[in-house]
Amino acid sequence: MRHGILPVYDENSRILILGSFPSVKSREGHFFYHHPQNRFWKVLAAVFEEETVPASIEEKRKFLLSHRIALWDVIASCEIKGSEDSSIRNVIPNDLTPILEKADIRQIFCNGGTSYKLYEKYLRRATGREAVKLPSTSPANAACCLNRLIAVWRGAGMAQGKGGVKK
Repeated sequence: MRHGILPVYDENSRILILGSFPSVKSREGHFFYHHPQNRFWKVLAAVFEEETVPASIEEKRKFLLSHRIALWDVIASCEIKGSEDSSIRNVIPNDLTPILEKADIRQIFCNGGTSYKLYEKYLRRATGREAVKLPSTSPANAACCLNRLIAVWRGAGMAQGKGGVKK
């Protein structure tokens, strides 16, 4: 399965957040973290001290770019049952080169353990960059409450200077 959701980034992006592979709801909605129970957008809004959580795809794109965030997935295509990361097989990774060549990415963050594990296996050698593993915002990570997610994501330094990590 190939998800076909294009990355969000521009020349001003300074941080890159990588998921593993979009959920069924995200694939149906043609955008990242589209499942209503996924806490990704709530976490980012809190980390960047925004009063409102972006709702539409256009608001989400605008939010990402205004905070100098690039967003994509480690996996371009794979075999997967529903949205279960544990079922992922036959991975073909995305090529991060276009993002890394266009933008001055200073830090890569992985949204969850699966994303991090796949980044380490398929992309770290190609990029030559370390990534920071953050707890997943997925509803499947019910053990981690919203406040804890916000604290950990904020503590990772993502919003330092309100435009990405420090130089």
